Amino acid sequence: MSENVQSVQASDKPDTVNEIVEIVKTVVYALLIALVLRVLLFQPFTIPSASMEPNLLEGDYIIVSKFSYGYSRHSIPFSPPLFQGRIMGSEPKRGDIVVFKLPRDGRTDYIKRLIGLPGDRIEIRGGQIILNGQPVPREELSPGIVDTGYGFTREVARYRETLPDGRTFVTYDMGPDGADDNRGPYLVPEGHYFFMGDNRDNSLDSRRSLEEGVGYVPADHLVGKAQIILLSWERAASLFKPWTWVTEARPGRFFNILQ
Repeated sequence: MSENVQSVQASDKPDTVNEIVEIVKTVVYALLIALVLRVLLFQPFTIPSASMEPNLLEGDYIIVSKFSYGYSRHSIPFSPPLFQGRIMGSEPKRGDIVVFKLPRDGRTDYIKRLIGLPGDRIEIRGGQIILNGQPVPREELSPGIVDTGYGFTREVARYRETLPDGRTFVTYDMGPDGADDNRGPYLVPEGHYFFMGDNRDNSLDSRRSLEEGVGYVPADHLVGKAQIILLSWERAASLFKPWTWVTEARPGRFFNILQ
């Protein structure tokens, strides 16, 4: 009787090994597919700050298309120096919301709105953009309320700006005399772009030099175009408090297409 049992157990071993091998292969295939999708097609990002309010809020979980502008070494995790420039590149459009690598370190992800293309001349006067000598029209809307992050809220001016191609979006402005409300002129170099946050008085962007802000962003530092807000949570949500995944969710922002 014991011999029969042993023979059954012995015959089971190859099946068990095969099952383990299949599981490992499945996991490896899944990881490879996820890596290919992340490198070539889409990458998720979480918004960490208020610099793009009112259009992107802290806690928004967005999807960025990697193929929109072609591929550079920064399209690949850890930015390995495999090649220079961009391949299969296409020009971003003024007004796009773009994720890019901070030029001074090549590692930190930033997200801002593209305002200036190569060759553009940009000035900021009283908070208004002067683009190639022409003021960008902005319509004043009803005031907005922002969370300062210090335990209180404050009222801010809201404007609807319209770029020359008709692209329109809403911005925040705390007043016409902020530190970055009167700057320039800037002449955007070839192969570079000029970015600004929609929350104009709460954004380190191309209005400041590379040493203290963003400066001009080289084309090969573009990671991709922000396409959709997939999910969104309030600041109080915590990975270690599962109930907040529901209580602190912002369902009204789920699956919102970005303009």
